[in-house]
Amino acid sequence: MHDQPKYRPLRGSEIFADKRSARPLVEGTVARGTLREDTALYTGKTGGAFVTEIPVQVTPELLARGHSQYQVFCAPCHGRTGRGDGMIVQRGFKKPSSFHVDRLRQMPIGYFYDVIASGFGAMSDYAAQIPPKDRWAIAAYVRVLQFSQYAPASAVPSDKRAELETSVAPAPAQEHHP
Repeated sequence: MHDQPKYRPLRGSEIFADKRSARPLVEGTVARGTLREDTALYTGKTGGAFVTEIPVQVTPELLARGHSQYQVFCAPCHGRTGRGDGMIVQRGFKKPSSFHVDRLRQMPIGYFYDVIASGFGAMSDYAAQIPPKDRWAIAAYVRVLQFSQYAPASAVPSDKRAELETSVAPAPAQEHHP
């Protein structure tokens, strides 16, 4: 078997006119399981613009998966609440922006998917580590974090409002020094 006829990668060949042993793929060939025609699902964009709706069904299971994956991949830098105060930042790494700033609260959901897939600033891409469905789960969870900080009182069930009002402590008074 050691002396059998074979081609080693990137070696030349006299058999083919182009002198390459590695044959080009037939045009239109797609590896099994990698056809990604749904650009919204696989890029977070349609027509070059970020999508505004999540292209997968948002369920409690998807949000739970998003929470789990966020804790693994995102919380070390972004913190558990998305304020950019994760453990890595506390150890001296560059602080990412809070998810709660107006600029990010107004971004389309596809933006978060794209940043997870492609990276942004000091953040490297996570395309190899996080599959597309989990990227959407994390993006949905980021929206949950954002909503949790800016939810109107009317979104709280009426039987829980009293509990909420008693658990919120008044802000300490600001001292004014001339």
